[in-house]
Amino acid sequence: MYLSVIVMNDFLIIDEKDIKSGVTTDKYFIWTEKILKSKNINPNVVAEITTKDWGVFSGLIDVLKLLEGREINVYSIPEGSIFYPNEPVMILEGKYLEFARLETSLLGFICHSSGVTKAAFKAKFAAKDRKVLSFGTRRQHPALAAMIERAAWIGGVDGVSNYSAEKYLGIKSIGTMPHALIICFGNQLEAWKAFDEVVDENVPRILLIDTYCDEKTETITAIENLDKVDGIRLDTPSSRRGDIKSIIEEIKWELYLRDKKDVKIVLSGGVSFEDIVKLREVVDVFGVGTAISCAKSIDFALDIVEKEGKAVAKRGKFGGRKYIIRDEVVDYIFPEKEEVNGNLHLKVMENGEITKEGMKAINFERARELSIKTMKKVRKFFENEVDLSKSKTPFVRTPYNTDLEKYL
Repeated sequence: MYLSVIVMNDFLIIDEKDIKSGVTTDKYFIWTEKILKSKNINPNVVAEITTKDWGVFSGLIDVLKLLEGREINVYSIPEGSIFYPNEPVMILEGKYLEFARLETSLLGFICHSSGVTKAAFKAKFAAKDRKVLSFGTRRQHPALAAMIERAAWIGGVDGVSNYSAEKYLGIKSIGTMPHALIICFGNQLEAWKAFDEVVDENVPRILLIDTYCDEKTETITAIENLDKVDGIRLDTPSSRRGDIKSIIEEIKWELYLRDKKDVKIVLSGGVSFEDIVKLREVVDVFGVGTAISCAKSIDFALDIVEKEGKAVAKRGKFGGRKYIIRDEVVDYIFPEKEEVNGNLHLKVMENGEITKEGMKAINFERARELSIKTMKKVRKFFENEVDLSKSKTPFVRTPYNTDLEKYL
């Protein structure tokens, strides 16, 4: 027997009130809540959010909005921070039933967003001084467009393509032209000329050059017939590329031959992190779509590690609250009982109110700056050996706990 579906909106988008009230929860939390209330059990707990993966943190802004108004304290690393396996990115303090039903949504916010931020970070890390643009919101539900572009921006991309980013984030969107524009004209040269005539002057003249003919042929046609060409974009499906590096080198030769050395090479269409490493010598701008927007979610978990002041944990987890002391990009993890200074976690919520530190921690421009600074520190870490032999704790995490070394 199937339940009838009642759609209240034009699209299957959950109402914000339903998210905040806990409608978007897993059913076993409904049973848990009912059982604990019936037995009058509601302990004070400390819960930590951890993962066995590494990544770059984002999504805190949604978590704080989710928990706002509840009797709960939250400690967190700032958005834009790198994190390593098995260290808490967030800590919750309060009565368990204050947040039990909200665990599903809480994890969903940071799992998805942090996965996108990690992918953007990796793309930009691999690109070095080349630019990376977020081109992939068409691969996800449109309701997520602003979240994806925000997460990608925190990860360090140089631009985003989704127009909604201007309204919801205050980030100016960027774009060139689709194959459809050229097909509508039936002639690439006429389409390029129309683009130049109509589009705002401050928009770079980046021409799509692989609609009908060989990429080199279309490039030559463009630069010999148009007064202004800022860049050319290759977007050929991967099945038609052949040796894309050789194709680009041919194009660059034709540009040099005609004294057009400043014309940028833009590459899009199924670009992977490995492609970026392979092609960064010949490409100026990478338009990265699916690899960022459809990045694997970070598998965060929320676990109670303290109950009524006593350390507890399920099998496979470390009991008791933890402190993280960060030295550049090296983390030292201590139990709460140790006397340490400089804890990485900030108190971002107190009794359901977002703190000043919390407002700083969710400022996405600050988060982006932190992310970009971290990239530089990670490179420096791999360039110089770090002596960890005198550490006061055996629980140390470093960039060696990531896969970034292969993208140097």
